[in-house]
Amino acid sequence: MGDKYKLPEIHPEFRLNKKAFTPAELRQAAYSMIKEGEPYEESIGSFLLDWLKPSVYIESHTSGSTGPPKKIKLRKEHLVNSAEASAKFFELESGITALMCLPADYISGKMMLVRAMVLGWKLDAVPPSSNPLDQVYKVYDFSAMTPFQLDNSIARLHLVKKLIIGGGSVSPKIRKLVRDHDTKIYETYGMTETCSHIAAKRINPKKKKKQLRPFKLMPNVTISQDDRDCLIIKAPNIADGEIVTNDVVEIVTYKKFHWKGRYDNVINSGGVKLYPEEIEKKLNKILDHRFFISSMPDDSLGEKLVLFVEDDFSEETLEQLKSKISNLVTLGKYEKPKKIYLVEKFEETPNGKIHRENTFKSRLS
Repeated sequence: MGDKYKLPEIHPEFRLNKKAFTPAELRQAAYSMIKEGEPYEESIGSFLLDWLKPSVYIESHTSGSTGPPKKIKLRKEHLVNSAEASAKFFELESGITALMCLPADYISGKMMLVRAMVLGWKLDAVPPSSNPLDQVYKVYDFSAMTPFQLDNSIARLHLVKKLIIGGGSVSPKIRKLVRDHDTKIYETYGMTETCSHIAAKRINPKKKKKQLRPFKLMPNVTISQDDRDCLIIKAPNIADGEIVTNDVVEIVTYKKFHWKGRYDNVINSGGVKLYPEEIEKKLNKILDHRFFISSMPDDSLGEKLVLFVEDDFSEETLEQLKSKISNLVTLGKYEKPKKIYLVEKFEETPNGKIHRENTFKSRLS
């Protein structure tokens, strides 16, 4: 293929903040964003300049939730294919309106721009914030958010018709809050290496079911498992070669799977394998503050389960937590934390996720 890639034409219906652009005009607008724009606009400008170059690849950062963020190269052709697969999967036509409220430093924001340029969307970009709909006064056909942004936007969800959620799992508490909203909300599964999502599931379907819905694969994606029960992804249209993940899954059919947790987070306590993410789902029903499950070395168990909660320290709070947890019938005997730590403020990754490792170290150092 060489080191050049012929980009598809910018769709004639593409608009960015209500303006139409030729490639030359878009390049000029990108320079202006970098030179004079706010930080979020600088990121948009930088990506647009990279996109408009005749190179095969763009660079993107991984999110940093499972280790230091690192730069990887992605084929522009794969990003285009991903945009087209999303349009088919979520039934997104050309000419629709879309809201971009995620930073263009990461794949989630980059893909909003690619979808808009390739599919012909009218895209409005707003500063990424914890409450992105706060200053929005029009209805959009489509947007993408993190679970944290969704949690803060529930009162204004009527402003978005279709919404995809990525960058973390959606808690039972949020699922309950959005259950009867008219907005079609999908939780997605994916990563930078797959040019955003490869699977999704509706979290507020019209037909209510007791059991959780599995993720459904996008077009041209196949999956399998390794000997750790971790997901292996084969998606030649959006990624070179197989991608072996650290995500423990249960495959339901060749097109559907349940996500159980990260293999690198699995805790072996007295020979019992515990998945922090599954325990966190159960605790979500009773805890109002941010929290996460981790482990500490233990002489008799090997590892013991510990709980970190973002809250001011008080003996009263600690006792209330212990009481709530001991009365939670869905928690198995081994799933109850042996120790609880109250932390005033969690450490975070650059894009606002909880940095478990740094929080753990700062509390216990």
